[in-house]
Amino acid sequence: MASRLHIASLLLFCLVENCYGAVLFSSLKRTLVVTASPKAGEVLKAGEEQITVNWGLNQSFPASTDSAYKTVKVKLCYAPLSQEDRSWRKTNNDLSKDKTCQHSIVSKPYDSSTNNVKQSFDWIIERDVPTATYFVRAYAYNSDGDEVGYGQTTDAKKTTNLFEIQGISGRHASLDIAAACFSAFSLVSLLGFFYLEKKKAKMSV
Repeated sequence: MASRLHIASLLLFCLVENCYGAVLFSSLKRTLVVTASPKAGEVLKAGEEQITVNWGLNQSFPASTDSAYKTVKVKLCYAPLSQEDRSWRKTNNDLSKDKTCQHSIVSKPYDSSTNNVKQSFDWIIERDVPTATYFVRAYAYNSDGDEVGYGQTTDAKKTTNLFEIQGISGRHASLDIAAACFSAFSLVSLLGFFYLEKKKAKMSV
């Protein structure tokens, strides 16, 4: 009896979750073709270099496939290699809980009039992007804001066409030089202050 109640509870939970619009990645079709400028294995520097992303409808699907597409959001995503032992980057089939793609590249209205012409965007890698291995993914959203299709620059197992980004770490040389100069100036000022005080003390005697 208890096991039946447990099963019924699980079914009810799943129904409630579906009613509230949980979208599973496994339910999406790969309807978008997405390409990005980095070559496989290329290392890019955060805050300096640029990524060009292109996306469009996969022409193997019927032309009406994208009739519900209203918005496209392109994201930078962690490859499995950079997700190991990092729960804060963990992949989840429930897209509301998925942490694979945390860095937004661009969000634009979907333009179905372009037909075979892909849409494009140039993105300068933001300074807060950490060192890791990445790929690019684009999601198509409907008018309700739900994911209804996707495309990515890698294969289904996320092992091909991966690239690396070298994050900004430590301090820049210019900051070190400035800090050293400031410290030297402070030391000289302090010595000068003691010298003047000592001189004033002798003159008052």
